[in-house]
Formats: sequence, C-alpha cells, structure tokens
Amino acid sequence: MIEVRELAKHYRVHRREPGLRAALRSFVRREHVTVRAVDRVSFTIAEGEVVGFLGPNGAGKTTTLKCLTGLLHPTTGAVRVLGHTPHRREPEFLRRISLVMGQRNSLFWDLPAADAFEVNRAIYGIAPGPYKSALEELVDLLDLEPLLHKQVRVLSLGERMRCELAGALLHRPEVLFLDEPTLGLDVNGQAAVRSFLRDYNTRHGATVLLTSHYMGDVTVLARRVLVIDHGTLRFDGDLAALVETHSPHRLVRVTLREAVPEQTWAGLGEVSSIDGAVVTLAVPRAETAAIAARLLTTLPVEDVAIEDPPVEEIIRGVFAHA
Repeated sequence: MIEVRELAKHYRVHRREPGLRAALRSFVRREHVTVRAVDRVSFTIAEGEVVGFLGPNGAGKTTTLKCLTGLLHPTTGAVRVLGHTPHRREPEFLRRISLVMGQRNSLFWDLPAADAFEVNRAIYGIAPGPYKSALEELVDLLDLEPLLHKQVRVLSLGERMRCELAGALLHRPEVLFLDEPTLGLDVNGQAAVRSFLRDYNTRHGATVLLTSHYMGDVTVLARRVLVIDHGTLRFDGDLAALVETHSPHRLVRVTLREAVPEQTWAGLGEVSSIDGAVVTLAVPRAETAAIAARLLTTLPVEDVAIEDPPVEEIIRGVFAHA
C-alpha cells in the first residue's frame, strides 16, 4: 500500500550572519548549507492500517507527507503509494488519496459549505449517485447539517475542520494523509474528529497516516507509531512496545486514609509527588505487582491505581535519547 525506501529530501539554503556588513558581503559571496529535512527514512504501511507519525517541530513529518502525496520530489530514495510513484501526480493516483492539513484551507472561503463540496465533486468527477451517498454519510458522521448553508469563512475552527474532512473524503480515498487534523480544536472538537476517523477507517478500510502533537489523537486511533527526529526514523513499531521500551517504570498512585511520614516510602520506589494523603511512586515494571501488594498489606490504603507514564513524557524521552 505505502512503501518508502531510503527516502531523503535535502534543501540547499542561504545562510548569513546578522548585521549590515554580513548583508553587504552576501551580495558578493553567498554561503549555502544543506538541510537534511528527511534523511534515509524507510517504512511500509499495509492496507487498512492507521499509523501515527510523531516528532517535534521541524523533524520532517510534513516533508515526508508531501513526498508521499507528490507535492515534493524526493532527493533520493523510492516511494510507492497504491502502486504509483507520487511525484508523477497521475490522475488515477490523485483520485485515490487525500491530504488534510490542519493549518491549511482547501475549501473555497466565500462559498457555503454545500457549494464548496459541489466544487470538489466537479474536480474529482464524482457521479451524482455516489456523491449523494458519500455526502449523506459524511453529513451524518460529522453532524454537518447545520453548517451546509453557511459560508466557510464564518465557521468556527472546529466547524471548518469538520467540513474540510468531509470535502477531502467525498471521493472515498483509499489512503488518507492527515497533518495535524485536530490543530486548535477544543476537547469536544478533537473527540468528534477522532470518532469520525475511527468510524471511517472501520467502514471503508482506508489506510491512514496521521501526524499530531496531541497524543490523544495517536493513542485513540493508532496502534503502530513512527517516531522521526531530525529527519531520521527513530522508532517503528507498536505503541505499547514504545511505552515499554522507553519507560522502564510504571506509576503507582496510592490514596491513604491518613498521611504517613515520608520515610515510609523508602525502598518502595521513587516518589514522584505527594499531595496530602495521595502519593505517586515510580516503580520498576518488573516489581510493580510486588510493591502494590506490599503497600496494600502494610499501609492504610483506601485506593491504588497503576498506570503507564503519559505518552507525551515517553515521546520526549525518545527525542532526548536520540
């Protein structure tokens, strides 16, 4: 479905020091440097998979997506999507994919949403029957009925994002590339978009590659993650394996009936926080069950919870290690 082999995208950019003298000197002799936005990245995504693509700002996520959709020509390496070479921009290829970027508008700003959808229907050459069926499904899943006759420019960010998703999916793409689809949305908006994407993947078996800085998007939608940093792929595998590999500890949160002296926790793990009678310990994974049992038998425990550290914290650890 998606095959990436030794993908690299390099840019040659002008660099100069600040100041007037450096500006004048640059007219005569310019210094250039090579920026390796993506450097020898390889991975394969199977049909129907939902994969999270993680990395800090400037890591190469959007550049990779643009190479996969044909917006950029790779410097070196090979990319195949649905059996096509993306940068050739063949019509048959473009009809089978879609790219949604949370920070970009694709619908016509001054048209009502319904008319903007009609423009997309004409662009993709969708027959009236399939168009009506797809539109009714998307309006239902995304709750768009109240928005259809409003101009796109007067919609709130969350409303516009739902309309952008609908416009991008009217032609029923087989591969969906999502770049920050919940950017700037409130909690309700994020939940609505996640629920819709999960349902769409289930109904149509679409392959989804998702980038997001909101870990909730990834944990809800994807089991597998790719982690990229400074243009290099740092991890490719199961999200649970990432948590286990890069987080040797689990968190044990204990609620006591009454506070106890701090020295009580000696030998039970590292104390992460104490808030009155609520204490959080970071304990080695292999010792979690034994320490929890010891707490229950030796202390006035009212409640105990065992959980993994937040995914955001683990991802930060991956970047720091890289």
